[in-house]
Amino acid sequence: MAVAVEQENRASVQEMRAKVIEAEAEIPKAMATALREGNLGVMDYYNMMNVVSDTQMRNSIAGTDEQQTTESDS
Repeated sequence: MAVAVEQENRASVQEMRAKVIEAEAEIPKAMATALREGNLGVMDYYNMMNVVSDTQMRNSIAGTDEQQTTESDS
């Protein structure tokens, strides 16, 4: 019984990861639309990418990078 519950939980986690990946795939499309329609300026985009890079750098220094977490789950 416990094995079946564990397998169901793993399947649920896989489904949720798939949903996250699908949502992440929409981000570049939304960004392109916002840039095209003038809702997002080039400097806004540049500043946002700078924040993302800074966050990734801090996570890698702290050792909390998502890739490390994902690899340890497997």
